[in-house]
Amino acid sequence: MRRLAGVLSMVLLMLAVVAAPVSAAAPTTGFHWNDITATDGVRLKSNVIEPAAPGAHPGVVLVASWALNDFQYLAQAKQLAEAGYVVLSYTARGFWLSGGTIDVAGPRDIADASSAVDWMIAHTGVDPHRIGIVGMSYGGGISLLAAAHDPRLRAVGSLSGWSDLGASMTGGDTRRPQAAWFLQTAARLVGRPSPQMNQILDDYWADRDAEGRDRWARERSARYSIDALNRSRPAVLIAHSFGDSIFPANQMLDFYAALTTPKRLELAPGDHATVEISGLAGIPNHVWTSVRRWLDQYLAGVDTGIGGEPGVVVRPHNSSAVESYPDLPHVTGHSDRLALGAPHGLIPTGDLSPASPAATWTRQIHAGTDTIADGGVALLTNGLEGLTGIPPIVALPAVSRRNAGVWLSAAAPAAGWKVRGVPQLHAPLTSSNPTGTIIAYLYDVNALGIGKLFSHAPITWHGTGATVDLPLQVTAYDVPAGHRLALVVDTKDPLYLDANPKRNATVTFSGGSWLDVPLA
Repeated sequence: MRRLAGVLSMVLLMLAVVAAPVSAAAPTTGFHWNDITATDGVRLKSNVIEPAAPGAHPGVVLVASWALNDFQYLAQAKQLAEAGYVVLSYTARGFWLSGGTIDVAGPRDIADASSAVDWMIAHTGVDPHRIGIVGMSYGGGISLLAAAHDPRLRAVGSLSGWSDLGASMTGGDTRRPQAAWFLQTAARLVGRPSPQMNQILDDYWADRDAEGRDRWARERSARYSIDALNRSRPAVLIAHSFGDSIFPANQMLDFYAALTTPKRLELAPGDHATVEISGLAGIPNHVWTSVRRWLDQYLAGVDTGIGGEPGVVVRPHNSSAVESYPDLPHVTGHSDRLALGAPHGLIPTGDLSPASPAATWTRQIHAGTDTIADGGVALLTNGLEGLTGIPPIVALPAVSRRNAGVWLSAAAPAAGWKVRGVPQLHAPLTSSNPTGTIIAYLYDVNALGIGKLFSHAPITWHGTGATVDLPLQVTAYDVPAGHRLALVVDTKDPLYLDANPKRNATVTFSGGSWLDVPLA
């Protein structure tokens, strides 16, 4: 592991040197590598870089992502130091050469962030009243929690982080095997999972002790520390991807709305940490540009204008536009309720129409078999969309009507539809099995029947009869004129561990079902 760490460190150091701009760059001390001693004696590996000019400077703590180390942010740290910041980056406990075992953003990790602040104040020229904290992914979640527990942290940048770890692990009461496998495998390769982490994951895979897992996750969720954040009032910047397959985006919406601090939320197409990743090489990147403006505004005393801008910034899936809104309610102008009609025809397809939901029809599908409608591969599918603009695509006529329900709207008018917000499915169901799972997908379908996926979500229920109210993931998508909306509901997706038996199970949809479509 030491050899691998050395190779990675050299690569990132070279990227930092070649990518950082040379114009208007103030001299720095260069990088120094240090050990931070945590409150329990564990040694955390870190690096620090400072402006060479004398005097007190604003400071930033950068928290490494899951399975990465303190070399992760070298390019950004160099640019920040050249702009006048003291920058300390550290490797979270249990990973690489930092000591201890992985605490999964638990109390030890939160105390470690404060130990990093202590070290910075004791050993650098930082102004103790102007310190912020920024991190991607694991570092983003820790940053929010640390700011809730340490009032010295006056600005936060949480990039692809989380506010509710329980919702990330089992949102819609449905587990996410690809995300869990990725995190577990990475931890075993370059870290030392704690016995508690191993037990939680064993229980997760076995689907047992949900109450114990919820208690464990709650302690690691900034959602439950919102009052502390609001009391200390750090300036909080959140950047997230619509298609984040590790920490789904919806959990950040209520959290953002509950903040009464200076705040900003940026949403863009992509998957977990894919939108901001190019910034790690020093390449201009809109997320890191916002981070820099945010820190300048709230730590360096520079009026960048960001504090007076609308607080919600949205980049739609299929548009180059950048949209700004004063708050989340203004993202959605209104919602159209589309009733699900009885499937009909040779390839049974129901109507999505603004008529009142009819209560007299039923449609039965067979559960436990996948269709060609699915959410893709964690990190890769939505990450590819973020880079290329190509979302998951399906030929709607080829979706099995035996194993899925399909509903199709009328054609969009000349102005098209601007879908903005969280689509909601309401569906009374009966099932042949005491538990079950459905996954709902929302597609933009052209005249040839080719659909582009732009939102989906799973939900698991308990009982042979249930009415599900399923919020799909927040989205911003422009449906062109003449295209149609398609709702596909099936029972299996590789992204999720469903509760459907493999054979001889059915799910029956009925009248009184509708889809609320949020529109600008």
